[in-house]
Amino acid sequence: MLEYGLFEYLQRFINQLKTRHQFKNGAYPKSHKSRKHKNHQPMDAQKIDMFLMTNAKYFEGHQVPMIRKQLEEADEDKWIRIQSLNLKDPTTSLIVSILGGQLGIDRFIIGDTGMGVGKLLTCGGLGIWAIVDWFIIMGRTREVNFENFQRALV
Repeated sequence: MLEYGLFEYLQRFINQLKTRHQFKNGAYPKSHKSRKHKNHQPMDAQKIDMFLMTNAKYFEGHQVPMIRKQLEEADEDKWIRIQSLNLKDPTTSLIVSILGGQLGIDRFIIGDTGMGVGKLLTCGGLGIWAIVDWFIIMGRTREVNFENFQRALV
């Protein structure tokens, strides 16, 4: 009986080695990643609701249903990336624009470096550009937040 058990053990071991060798050499068409996508785990509905309740003010109103749909279709493993997003508050951007808009600080904060340099060099377009930005900056901040959200899902 000991010989039979040893023979079975050796046979299983040899089969495992053959399988590993075939897997390494590409004999199996499905990769490890394709198997992972088979076991697609959608995000939990409570997580999606929590994210939207706490972060809806950072996005435009018409973008929220689209964000919900994208989160429902996303994998569970993207949750950490989405939670670690650095979303800018539109109200803070407006306050910074009122106080330091002539120096382009508002544009630097949301990541529009070129616009920030332009406002800095022209002193906010001699004040006109700075005043126009008081009305535009909140919407632009929400757009930048949405773009960052889209990048996190990729």
